[in-house]
Amino acid sequence: MNNTKYAVAQLNIAKQLLRWTIIIFPVSVSTGLLVAFFLWLLDKVTILRWQNLWLIYLLPVAGVFIVWLYHRFGKNSVAGNNLVIDEIHEPGGGVPLQMTPLILFTTVITHLFGGSAGREGTAIQMGGSMASQFTDWFKLPGPDKQILLMCGMAAGFAAVFGTPVAGAVFALEVLYIGRIKYDALIPCLIAGIIAHITCVTCGIQHTHYTIAYKGGTDSFFPHISFDLFLLVKIIIASVLFGITGLVFAELSHFIKNKSQQLIPNPWLVPVTGAILVVGISYLLGTFDYLGLGVTTPNVNGVSIVNAFKVGGAGYLSWFWKLLLTAITLGMGFKGGEVTPLFFIGATLGNILASISGAPVDLLAGLGFIAVFAGATNTPLACTLMGIELFGSENIIYYAVACFTAYYFSGHSGIYRSQRIAVAKFTVDSNKEASSNSIKKKDTFQDRK
Repeated sequence: MNNTKYAVAQLNIAKQLLRWTIIIFPVSVSTGLLVAFFLWLLDKVTILRWQNLWLIYLLPVAGVFIVWLYHRFGKNSVAGNNLVIDEIHEPGGGVPLQMTPLILFTTVITHLFGGSAGREGTAIQMGGSMASQFTDWFKLPGPDKQILLMCGMAAGFAAVFGTPVAGAVFALEVLYIGRIKYDALIPCLIAGIIAHITCVTCGIQHTHYTIAYKGGTDSFFPHISFDLFLLVKIIIASVLFGITGLVFAELSHFIKNKSQQLIPNPWLVPVTGAILVVGISYLLGTFDYLGLGVTTPNVNGVSIVNAFKVGGAGYLSWFWKLLLTAITLGMGFKGGEVTPLFFIGATLGNILASISGAPVDLLAGLGFIAVFAGATNTPLACTLMGIELFGSENIIYYAVACFTAYYFSGHSGIYRSQRIAVAKFTVDSNKEASSNSIKKKDTFQDRK
């Protein structure tokens, strides 16, 4: 009898997985195709801007156009990633279909004219928008709708960075600080893998990063499988990575709130932001901090790729990218925060390595994932991203960096709709968690 019950249970599990695979497939394929098209466009407009630098003077006009588009067609799409997260927390009106063309087009405009922004926000919003449409077509109930929206997020993240496992865990981890929704574990993994395969099949080649450092035992403690003194340096650096993630999140929110308070005319907000971005770039004498920042036309310029090399960043490179991105995204332009966070972390890691004597490529890679972990409160996803991007040889260092940065970034984060399930601090943690959870829950109504 027990064997019969076990067999029936396994059959039901298989049926459920088959059902989810059939439901997820069109969402993941459509998201993968959209992300592939988006990445192709980004490459084209980035090269076009490099070849025609005068385009940055039109950034104020581009900002006004973006605000007009969202005012005319956006409805609640302006909430961006937070709208997708809120819909997962409390399914309501859904994620509008127009979010996909709006965020794709406006992100491309931002990059064409020199805004400092990323791309993950665009991919996640497109994935969430497509998932929302399919939930309506399939007439899925509330719990299934939540899972499919998470699958859309996983698909977008996996496709845009080429990290299907990290994408799946990111969608599970980003909703709550201190809790993972395991009910969507396999569906998100399926979504991430399918979207990644779809995107790569379209000919998209993701940037390859290499960490030559392969680790080794400590000379004083030969039985330990890692360098203990290097680990101490990494812990200290990771504290700074976490604080940097906190500063980025808080500064972005501060600029957004203050610009709306101090500039009553909404059309002048992006104009002011654009003038600041272009003006600061001219004062710095470089335009390396505009756009994605993954590569640069200047061989010796500052970029994520060059940050993995000795002398690949200046002492304040991380700060200038942080400031320009916070201005760009906080004052009306569109895009993501994650790639700029990669830039900030990699360049900060480069400088800390030159100061501490740690391997430059290792610390740049750790900063790459750890600042992201701190700003998004997703240490597990970022640790897995390190493995997918850099290899598994230094996994202990990845985990230490991401977990440490996560704790030292506090309860702030780039996603306001992220809720606190388990507070990071023991002092008054329950009270703080409850208070923050309520505040974060109310922000969606405020945004509307």
